[in-house]
Amino acid sequence: MQRKMIKKKTTSPKKSGAKKSASGKEKTSGLWMVKQEPEAYSWDDLVRDGRTDWTGVRNFQARNNLRQMKLGDRVLFYYSGTGKCVVGIAEVAKAAYPDPTGDDPQWVAVDLKPVKRLNESVPLASIRYHAKLANLLLIRQSQLSVMPLTKEEFETIVGMGTGKKIRKT
Repeated sequence: MQRKMIKKKTTSPKKSGAKKSASGKEKTSGLWMVKQEPEAYSWDDLVRDGRTDWTGVRNFQARNNLRQMKLGDRVLFYYSGTGKCVVGIAEVAKAAYPDPTGDDPQWVAVDLKPVKRLNESVPLASIRYHAKLANLLLIRQSQLSVMPLTKEEFETIVGMGTGKKIRKT
């Protein structure tokens, strides 16, 4: 499944949310968010297909995030453009490999498979004003198409998607 994902280059070198390990290398939580325009490839398309290759990412920071994704990592599926909301949880089904849609080997892709749709979509407006999500890259670097999440960010958004009222402390 090929998709053309055109993203603007992010110029601000802000921290990725990943932590440095004792060896000095970035260590991620294994939790991510990917953004996709639902008109190009929706959650329902992913469910129908059962699995897809996440190709076409042409932003260096997003590419570096793709490279850090490991088999089994959890991924929030966010609708950019129309909708602007988190709609489901996916899983990395294949770690980074050369992007078949790229003309340069520096670009990579991963495979994703659906895990579950959230009971309620979590709109950007709700995310933006939640105290526990104040440092979320989705808000600070809105053009970034692949981003790491902390465990607290991931669990907060998933909790918001259950449809149950949770405290915004």
